Amino acid sequence: MIRHIVFFTARDPQDLETIRAGLSLLTEIPHALKLEIGENVKTDQLGNVVDLVVYGEFADAASLAAYKSHENYQRSIDIVRPLREMRIAADYVAEDAVTSLIR
Repeated sequence: MIRHIVFFTARDPQDLETIRAGLSLLTEIPHALKLEIGENVKTDQLGNVVDLVVYGEFADAASLAAYKSHENYQRSIDIVRPLREMRIAADYVAEDAVTSLIR
């Protein structure tokens, strides 16, 4: 399983709902096992610059690639990119999920 996590910061806090709406288009893409859009509750004492988080789980690299090639992915980018300040993304293989699938 591949976990896909993306952090976003809005350039202007007034654009948060528009960014969230743009990111919500991603939840309509059928290739994810799980996909969530969440707002950072900002409880960490060292840094709270992240406003929104996309969290996804994909069965394999092909599923993640299909997700990224879906038309809603580009539609989301077209809405969000001009309004965001920061975007940090990471994808990783969840070894514990792979192990539990084998058992």
